[in-house]
Amino acid sequence: MRSDIAKFTLRTDTDLLKKFRFVADYNARSANREIEVLMKKHVDEFEKEHGKITFE
Repeated sequence: MRSDIAKFTLRTDTDLLKKFRFVADYNARSANREIEVLMKKHVDEFEKEHGKITFE
């Protein structure tokens, strides 16, 4: 596995996860990929409002 891929454990309601997986499947994505797409959209929206996030 690539070393630049971080692992993250998420605890959530079972019914919510089932519905989320349904949505991900509808979008022809895995649940993992669906989360990644949503995270990128959220960060993009944040950066549009607050400016680019940088790390030194």
